[in-house]
Amino acid sequence: MQTQTSSIVRLSDDQRIDWLRLIRSDNVGPRTFRSLVNHFGSARAALDRLPELARRGGAVRPGRICGHDEALREREAGRKIGIALVAPGEPGYPPRLAAIDDAPPLLGVRGNIAAMARPMVAIVGSRNASGAGLKFAQVLARDLAGAGFVIASGLARGIDHAAHRASLDSGTLAALAGGHDRIYPPEHGELLIDLLQAGAAISEMPLGHAPRGRDFPRRNRLISGAALGVVVVEAAHRSGSLITARVAAEQGREVFAVPGSPLDPRAAGTNGLIKQGATLVTEASDIINAIHPIMGRPVELPIAETDDALPPDEPAVDDRNRIVELLGPSPIGLDDLIRLSETSPATVRTVLLELELAGRLERHGGGWVSLR
Repeated sequence: MQTQTSSIVRLSDDQRIDWLRLIRSDNVGPRTFRSLVNHFGSARAALDRLPELARRGGAVRPGRICGHDEALREREAGRKIGIALVAPGEPGYPPRLAAIDDAPPLLGVRGNIAAMARPMVAIVGSRNASGAGLKFAQVLARDLAGAGFVIASGLARGIDHAAHRASLDSGTLAALAGGHDRIYPPEHGELLIDLLQAGAAISEMPLGHAPRGRDFPRRNRLISGAALGVVVVEAAHRSGSLITARVAAEQGREVFAVPGSPLDPRAAGTNGLIKQGATLVTEASDIINAIHPIMGRPVELPIAETDDALPPDEPAVDDRNRIVELLGPSPIGLDDLIRLSETSPATVRTVLLELELAGRLERHGGGWVSLR
């Protein structure tokens, strides 16, 4: 079972360093990275334009730009512990993760890279799981692994741990919230070493980055993005697993939920997902039957370096002012911004890019933006 990709990316050594410099520079996230490379044709050209774009966006002083030597040091430190920095479309980058609109431009992958090309199903759930929940997660992971799927999860306590353990021999993917050398929780360091034999670990964070609270929702999009679907085994209201389920739905992934007793608060979230339309799961075949029709669809990659991209003209002052005036602390959709500003999509995207590089713009899911 293989996933088709519509195009293949192969970065040269110099391009890989340029990509690493750009994504490690201030105010450049995955969406901004993609906009910059699409605008200017290459990361190197974008790096040259960062100070000017930030100035046009209203920055008092330019943000920090990652230096060439700094990027080299990060790459070499990662290589020493077996980390490969791979771009969307390259071997080792989960194909479906490469297709999401905020896919990491460079993903640190460690372990069995070949496993990343296989179809994946994510299993997530409560850290404070019940015995029944842990047992079912193990059974489900084993059965799905036996059917040829890699099991993706977040290396957390509870359901994540059970799913990883049950699929060690066949291959499991751990998405990390911090750097590869900052495992959370720390007691799962041995589990990580074990899963690297047949599976892999991925992170978009640099070595030395200790995970913070906001890093875990960001990590969750990697879990769901890499998978064909996400199974939530147990989740209380306001659980992080429900965030993963929501992001999965936004990414167009299948969402599955295991029902539980109405008397158990750990089942409140999963029962709620079923009410909202998630597919009820009592056995692995429920998942396999639902995702089988979509397994062969090609994956479109959203970014690649080109030789023919031209930098956009600087927006007219009146156009820029009109776009900025329409922005505020409440999010607005990109399509509405284009319509209300009566300017071209290219002009609106350029102004948003300037504002983001100046640290004044916040991007939300679904193409919504707001001023900080």
